[in-house]
Amino acid sequence: MSDKIEIQLSKKKAIVALIGAGLFIIVGYLGAQKPEDFVSPIFRNPEIIRIIGIVGVIFFSLCLIFIVRKLFDNKPGLVIDENGITDNTNATSMGLIEWNDITMVEKKKVMSTKFLIIHTNNPEKYIQRAKNFISKRAVEMSCKTYGSPISITPNSLKMNFEDLEALITVELKKNK
Repeated sequence: MSDKIEIQLSKKKAIVALIGAGLFIIVGYLGAQKPEDFVSPIFRNPEIIRIIGIVGVIFFSLCLIFIVRKLFDNKPGLVIDENGITDNTNATSMGLIEWNDITMVEKKKVMSTKFLIIHTNNPEKYIQRAKNFISKRAVEMSCKTYGSPISITPNSLKMNFEDLEALITVELKKNK
């Protein structure tokens, strides 16, 4: 393959995610400050609600930071060329996934989110690329759950799932 295919990050999707993360931070903050207002038949203990609120604020604040960084990231979300697939789509992105390392691409769906699992003959190589402790734990969990530390979703890309799956499948066949 001589041509390089670049798929850009979607700023619209990032803005929607930014708004969503902001709303979850607000709800988490309110739950941490006034847990008694959130008592329900499901969540009866105010202290559990407070803990969930605090954890929610921390988690969604980290998401918010990542989303803001992606909003100002001008690098393509995904690059497909003769070397492989360069992933810049999410917090656990692996960078270049070489064609020689890819053994299979598998489609998965968890609730309503579709993603591609990129199976590799050397998962440890990609686990070691994790940028920080949280990312490393996430890719290790992915490896235990799905058999690979590498997953790609179009949630942050200017492309839908079906087109992404077809493109990666075709390019994998061309380059194997």
